[in-house]
Amino acid sequence: MENPTDTLPSLIPATIIQPESVAELGDIVRQAVGRKDAVFPFGGRTMIDFGLPPTRSGIGIDLRSLNQVIEYPARDMTITVQAGITLAELQKILTKENQRLPIDVPLADLATLGGVVATNTSGPRRYGFGTLRDYVLGINVVNDQGHEVKAGGRVVKNVAGYDMCKLYIGSLGTLGIITQVTLKLKPRPEEHALAILDCTPQSLGPVLDQLHVSRTRPVCIDVLNQAAVRAINQQNPGLLPETAPWIVIVGFEENSQAVIWQIQQLVKERYQTGRGLDVRFGSAADPPWQAIIDFPHRPKANLSFKANMVSSATADFCLRVGTLDPEIKIQAHAGNGIVIGHFVDKLTINEAREMLKQIQAWATADQGNVVVLHCPAEWKRELPVWGAPRADAWLMRVVREKLDPHHIFNPGRMG
Repeated sequence: MENPTDTLPSLIPATIIQPESVAELGDIVRQAVGRKDAVFPFGGRTMIDFGLPPTRSGIGIDLRSLNQVIEYPARDMTITVQAGITLAELQKILTKENQRLPIDVPLADLATLGGVVATNTSGPRRYGFGTLRDYVLGINVVNDQGHEVKAGGRVVKNVAGYDMCKLYIGSLGTLGIITQVTLKLKPRPEEHALAILDCTPQSLGPVLDQLHVSRTRPVCIDVLNQAAVRAINQQNPGLLPETAPWIVIVGFEENSQAVIWQIQQLVKERYQTGRGLDVRFGSAADPPWQAIIDFPHRPKANLSFKANMVSSATADFCLRVGTLDPEIKIQAHAGNGIVIGHFVDKLTINEAREMLKQIQAWATADQGNVVVLHCPAEWKRELPVWGAPRADAWLMRVVREKLDPHHIFNPGRMG
């Protein structure tokens, strides 16, 4: 897997400071405001290409030294940690207590919690467990005056005041610098399994419909086209079957008895369609599961997008997008109506614009939108990076003006 720190140096400021404490971070912010510099916080840089280019120069703040566990009352199933901790390290700590944060993040050994919160990253398990908005109980942020402010708390039953935590999730670091997060946790499952179903273009929709009415309760329903499978197998030979134009990957996590029953039930339902499936339990399921978690990160793609829509439209949308380019790599979190596509061919900016226009039209017809995950930096001012204009954009601008009136945090990244 490519190192994201080597792919986009133009988006990292020349001057980078790595504070060792929140107090030092506050001093850096105050000094930057005094100089009228912009401030660009980052962690593992795995999502550094997300959003528009900065509109002002300034300093980069590397938060990876703020990586301590503040409090871990395991019996309460919560943890408070600094935002610079990587997701892999966080999960390692939680595993010792047989707990986890059930959020899938590409390149978890590099991605920091603060960056994951700022981008609201989620993956295949979103279908069964939701997103970070369901797990963040409290958050600390350094504001434009260099002061650390707090929202939420450290307990699950916290109903005091407005739920300000939600403002910072997905804000792309434009409202302040996230320094600390309190998370609600889940127990680790006793057993897990993946079922891989092969599909034709004609059967993809019926298979997804069948899963929707199934008696099983999967935690993920992901779709991959053949080009995506080939790309995964280039890094992990033979990991996934390449014989079908499409595959559907269904994940189960529960106690052993429940997982076995659900797999047996799926086999019965699948038998009625006359097509086979491949089932992998335990450690045999780990490599393909990790592959679909990491798949959205493709820095060598010429253009990558993420579309959302009503989940019932996912199959038709995937099939339409697949006609645009025979080599496009498609992954869908089908239960959530999220589709990720990677164009690997060398496109011109005009070709990219026309393709995005068509993809946006299809998504809009299905009550959705399209955002650009990755493209050449020089294209970003020319392409609809954030998709169709949102009706609530004015409200987001008002919030930004209240929380960052000097526009020092990631100016321009959200338009």
